[in-house]
Amino acid sequence: MDFRDTSEETQYRAAARKWLSEQASRDWNTSHITDEMEAKYAAAKAYQRERVKAGYGAIALPREFGGGGGTPMEQIIFRQEEVQFNLPDIGTTLGVGLAMCLPTIIHNGTPEQRDRFVKPGILGEEVWCQLFSEPTGGSDVASARTSAVQDSSNWVLQGQKVWTSGAQYSDFGIITTRTDPDVPKHKGLTVFVVDMKAPGIEIRPIRQMSGESEFSEVFFDAVRVPDTYRLGEVNGGWKVALSTLMHERAGIGGKSTNLGWADLLKIAEQLSNDQHDVFANPSHACAIVDSWLLEFGCDLIALRGQTALSRGGQPGPEQSVTKLIKASLLQQNGYHGIDLAGAAALGTDRHDIDLWNKVEHAWMFGAGLRIGGGTDEILRNVVAERVLGLPGDVRLDKDVPFRDVPS
Repeated sequence: MDFRDTSEETQYRAAARKWLSEQASRDWNTSHITDEMEAKYAAAKAYQRERVKAGYGAIALPREFGGGGGTPMEQIIFRQEEVQFNLPDIGTTLGVGLAMCLPTIIHNGTPEQRDRFVKPGILGEEVWCQLFSEPTGGSDVASARTSAVQDSSNWVLQGQKVWTSGAQYSDFGIITTRTDPDVPKHKGLTVFVVDMKAPGIEIRPIRQMSGESEFSEVFFDAVRVPDTYRLGEVNGGWKVALSTLMHERAGIGGKSTNLGWADLLKIAEQLSNDQHDVFANPSHACAIVDSWLLEFGCDLIALRGQTALSRGGQPGPEQSVTKLIKASLLQQNGYHGIDLAGAAALGTDRHDIDLWNKVEHAWMFGAGLRIGGGTDEILRNVVAERVLGLPGDVRLDKDVPFRDVPS
């Protein structure tokens, strides 16, 4: 395929780049807010309002819900351009809602649910989180033990979720629950929209070694959810959850590694001087080249997905490879960044290296990205079974009633 833009795409890219340049020149000052994360969310909401006005807020979602009504290719082009500018962070603030929760509601919700939730979410007026992982089953979403018992026109939720990104800042969440323990685990799930301010919900932010509290554990004690907040059929939640997971893994796979080969090269150049040549150690050069090769390979996989979209199709399960590689690559690049500095890396606040904050963040956060959005092991199974056509993994609990599965 010819990956050059068509004439229409060239015009779209130019218009997007011009608009983004104008936005980048603005002062997104949030100094009146003392908490760093609150400032981050405030800036993201303000920027999202501007994106919506210009038709870039949710490019590929339908206009009737506040989206741009554009094509997936236009969405890709805008993202390619946006990452080149220093603008408020949409991905880690509003990204769960825009990329996962709202598309799930559009594809699985009732007309009333779409009318109620999608437009405010696109406008950034309501923040969303995803309540899937539990202490006894992280990437195995079908092993959810949080129960939902029907009581007249309501459901009563009891249980715990963990690793929920942005829970403490969210207005709503999508949650997987167990509604029938007498059938195999994939058949007894139901998905709901839950009000994160509802009585009985307790959110406990988890302190990370990086100093952040990006995610939380969330407890549900007799939380009442109306049946009108149910997404899909009762006990049909696996299908709904799958649509969310596919959006999640595609989104994570498409992210920048945050600390890439070009950053490592710049760090090496900053560290080199007349007395010390970093590249005199061939292992450093090899690490940068390895990083470049892996990033280039991921770019080619992304182009494969882009090809599918241009032909009216959808990216396939091979997109899981991108997330698998990039999550591992971020961790490796963090290690390589530390190695470049040698013993000096034991210190902190290295103001003499412009990119050092990115190195420290990659070193501390890299391992977590290999768990979130599907562990390495889960994604390798996806690639093995759905891409390579290898025999399925042995699943002893597949046809067993969930209540008989050991906890």
